[in-house]
Amino acid sequence: MPAPSHHNPFADWLRGHAVPLTHLDPEAPLDDLEPLRDIIGTARVVAIGENSHFVTEFERIRRRVLRFLVERCGFTVLAFEYGFSEGFPLDAWAQGEGTDDDLSAHLAAAIPVGLDEPLRWIRRHNRTAAHPVRFAGIDIPAAGGSLLPALAPVTDYLRQVDPETLPAIQTATRIAGSFAGASAAAAAPAWTRLAAAEQDTLSATLMRLLIRFRAVAPLYISRGDRRSYDIALRRLEAACHADYGFRAMAGLYAGNGLTADTSARDVYMAGSILWHLERLHPGTRIVLAAHNAHIQKTPVSFDGHLTGLPMGQHLHDSLGDDYVALALTSVTGHTADMRPDENARFGFAIDDTALEPPEPGSVEAAFADADLGLSIADLRRARREVPGPDRIRIQSAYLHTPVLDAFDGILTTPTSTVASGIESRGTST
Repeated sequence: MPAPSHHNPFADWLRGHAVPLTHLDPEAPLDDLEPLRDIIGTARVVAIGENSHFVTEFERIRRRVLRFLVERCGFTVLAFEYGFSEGFPLDAWAQGEGTDDDLSAHLAAAIPVGLDEPLRWIRRHNRTAAHPVRFAGIDIPAAGGSLLPALAPVTDYLRQVDPETLPAIQTATRIAGSFAGASAAAAAPAWTRLAAAEQDTLSATLMRLLIRFRAVAPLYISRGDRRSYDIALRRLEAACHADYGFRAMAGLYAGNGLTADTSARDVYMAGSILWHLERLHPGTRIVLAAHNAHIQKTPVSFDGHLTGLPMGQHLHDSLGDDYVALALTSVTGHTADMRPDENARFGFAIDDTALEPPEPGSVEAAFADADLGLSIADLRRARREVPGPDRIRIQSAYLHTPVLDAFDGILTTPTSTVASGIESRGTST
């Protein structure tokens, strides 16, 4: 054990308060996770993050935490950084619809962010569970890559309740199809190459449809039912937020965007969590899986510039202590840096990047100084007792934020490795 670190009070605090975990194995016994119970309390939404997608250890930890929250704490919903519209078929599959092999087809077009195994566990769990676990998508369609997964079912809905609007939504679908991709990284550059008149027609058409949806809601509901209306409206809102996101990203890359304009995606995801909470059984508790930068409760800034107001900030504003954010990070190892590449399947390549030693002032440096392995810390307690770190890893870089305010707890693994098989599923190095 190294000598106590006097230049890092938070590392000293961690030595006395962080709790070691004994397993990464998702099927291992859960007793070591019992300290989570004090951190989450009676929260209705518990978010589990990761500082990078495509990392094996983070995926395994999240599967263990999901099991703990379901089996020991009574959580009955897994919400995921995955399309709201596309989530409904996955929920049906998780409830037992179709065959076990059907999941691969459902996820064939999706970025492989670790959803496969949790869904398979839920389906197995639900075969004998007294209280089945549901699945909920919360994101804009195709990770911002295409409006079509939202517009196609809305078109079907309008065909039944308002066929007069079909020419409008068919116009929006035609334009959206001309630049659709598998993620925002693929679609946003293609959107910028559209004629300005096409960009404007798409935005104006979607907004007219959205306002009509709201204005004639009693008519639509009388021709169908409330649930179908609510889902179709939320899908249309997803398309509008995704469309807004294309302009926001274009402005960001051009250097003339509005402050925090890319927050349109995060406020939609937060709204989706609240949408599901309102419609599920009273007392329902949700496990939410998303990137650390989405679940944190403080603004996202890079190089001193405010770039986003994350989902977690919106949820904290709405739910207060009923929202708990758990960050995942690592001290050493490798991470998956995402590099724009229009020739790659999802619009980005994945670089298997060796991590440099943690920066001074980072939460990772504090865990390294404290000589802790796989462990968990209650950051809410630390807030009252010690100054905290001012940055946390995001892939191989750092996001500067008051970490003790951004998250309620943190799980740290001593090393991280990039998941195998990612490249073969459509990305490249």
